[in-house]
Amino acid sequence: MPFDTATSYRPGARFGPNAIRSGSSRQNPARGYALDWMTNPYTRAEVIDCGDVPISPYDNALAVDQMETAYTTLLARPVNGTASARTAKLARDGVEHPRILTLGGDHTIVLPILRSLYQVYGPISVIHFDAHIDTWPSGGGFSTQSRVNHGTYFTWAFEEGLMSNTSIHAGIRNKLEGTELIEHDEEIGFELIMADDIDDLGTDEIVKHIRQRIGNSPVYLSFDIDTIDPGQAPATGTPEPAGWTSRETKRILRGLAGLNFVGADIVEVAPAYDDAGETTGILAAGLADDFLTLLIVDEPPKRQVKRRRTLADEL
Repeated sequence: MPFDTATSYRPGARFGPNAIRSGSSRQNPARGYALDWMTNPYTRAEVIDCGDVPISPYDNALAVDQMETAYTTLLARPVNGTASARTAKLARDGVEHPRILTLGGDHTIVLPILRSLYQVYGPISVIHFDAHIDTWPSGGGFSTQSRVNHGTYFTWAFEEGLMSNTSIHAGIRNKLEGTELIEHDEEIGFELIMADDIDDLGTDEIVKHIRQRIGNSPVYLSFDIDTIDPGQAPATGTPEPAGWTSRETKRILRGLAGLNFVGADIVEVAPAYDDAGETTGILAAGLADDFLTLLIVDEPPKRQVKRRRTLADEL
């Protein structure tokens, strides 16, 4: 979804889908077996690139409607492939629906996506990886449409009844106007995992906390690339220092396998700010590959850890 006209700082995420596709140039389904996942998602499901949604760059209200219409249309398509059908029991019609991985685009795209998912599953839990809470009150702005932006879309989703009360942020480290915004965030239904919690808890405890929070509800994974430290992912619109590393993040993601994911996205990749090696685009493509696997597998990978000889063994 090449949309970026609701950003508050640096634009350019409309070019994110192309950058992520470019970053995936070395990825090949025939060589798609991932050692960390111990599977090849392309042999377990039919994966189709549906291309870019036609979106107006002039009218945000029209653009949001276009995104919702496109997503709703794709959700109504019949399912092909051999992926797990565990989400059928969560759908209101008892039918398995396509699980869509969306390439953004700024984070506003989640509002029309949640509107579409609500029609199929009812209220959705959200696992929100981001440096920012994105639950700012929707009452500000210079016009009705300007109130819908990449920092307020979760508030809109809450006010429309699209979300459950069991959502969670991960990787947060932004500055706020005051603690009243955290109280507002809790009212919307989020718990908070700060970026530096990883130092005290470690990845395994973070995984455990997220899984306990989400439970068996239908869950949507929304991933802002600024979760990752800008030293590893500089190409984003609102960078924040002291983020998680890509390795830490990927380990957390693997631990979430088996939850009832009904969709996922990766957003806020703005390639104009990337380095010459297209580091952010390549990383985003690798994360997208992880998300595809998350939508397919039924449990976290069980790796066989071989005992390594150490100096103590030699002595």
